[in-house]
Amino acid sequence: MMQFPFITRAGVSSPSSSSTVPFLLAFIIASCFLCHINQALITLPPTVIPPPAVFGFGDSIIDPGNNNNLTTVVKCNFPPYGKDFMGGMPTGRFCNGRVPTDFFVEELGIKNLLPAYLDPNLGPQDLLTGVSFASGAAGYDPLTSKIASVLSLADQLKLFKEYTGKLKKIAGEERTKTILKESFYALCAGSDDIANTYFPTPFRKKDYDVPAYTDLMLRSASNFIQELYKLGARRIAVLDVPPIGCVPSQRTIAGGQERKCADEYNQAALLFNSKLSSQIDYLNNKLPQAKIVFVDIYKPLLGIIENPNTYGFDDVLEGCCGTGKIEVAILCNGLVPVTCPDDSKFLFWDSYHPTERGYRWLTTLIIQQNLDRFF
Repeated sequence: MMQFPFITRAGVSSPSSSSTVPFLLAFIIASCFLCHINQALITLPPTVIPPPAVFGFGDSIIDPGNNNNLTTVVKCNFPPYGKDFMGGMPTGRFCNGRVPTDFFVEELGIKNLLPAYLDPNLGPQDLLTGVSFASGAAGYDPLTSKIASVLSLADQLKLFKEYTGKLKKIAGEERTKTILKESFYALCAGSDDIANTYFPTPFRKKDYDVPAYTDLMLRSASNFIQELYKLGARRIAVLDVPPIGCVPSQRTIAGGQERKCADEYNQAALLFNSKLSSQIDYLNNKLPQAKIVFVDIYKPLLGIIENPNTYGFDDVLEGCCGTGKIEVAILCNGLVPVTCPDDSKFLFWDSYHPTERGYRWLTTLIIQQNLDRFF
């Protein structure tokens, strides 16, 4: 989920693999790590084996830094991003602090953060307990990632296959199959297709109306889920598209002088979400042992936007960076002041992405509403 109105094509750099860890050392370190994990905050059914790992795919909502070394302007590994992260460090997360998958692995007691797969400092323990392949500004439509020069879903799937090979060297063939089968997978995409590709550019409008374009998105989403299933995934959370017409940048770009929610963006999101929900029902019936869960973030986020005081937010119309109306990615940088007096009172950090506290609320609501559907 990443909206950036001035993206230029620069060519995607080929990500380099992390250095190979000697097998024996990797196995010893990884085994020790598995004996010491955080205490889980989520209460799982007593008969359920806790998931050994979490994997993320998609866009900037769960990208912890995979874009850092790509040749793209869609990155945020510089201040003021990370202002409230550990030590105030900008990691490439599109937020002032942590993102949803960080909270999720913490709640499950797996580890404190879900790292980027392209982080050069990954160790064997990171591989055993999960990584994120997500890339800010990626979409279901292959053109969306191409315009932004970021990792497409196809690229992310290739990296996952590469990861599986590394995992087999650490944990062995059978243990790898078990990890892949019992882990949680999160897929979050679609916002950039609507906000970056369809409405602001002429590339798809000339050939597709909104119903046809959402069909294109749906085919890509369905194919990706089935490819992930073939590679061993069974528990897959598929997040729908949020009310993107209500985020600060879309209010500024398409909401008129009063900066209202851009209704046509939200209607496109709702149409896609309806199709996605039906397709997930179909895939659950088609794929044996699959637990593919449609996760509604549209309603929870809209609920916070429409009733901010209920959740302790003072402002849901602007972000904390600069004017809060348009600044995102490279437009939100060290030369741009953080203008909100208390970012914990703001739903949005930049003009498109929630604050850490906003993400915490959304993650809590999502877990409460969906966790039992995986078992």
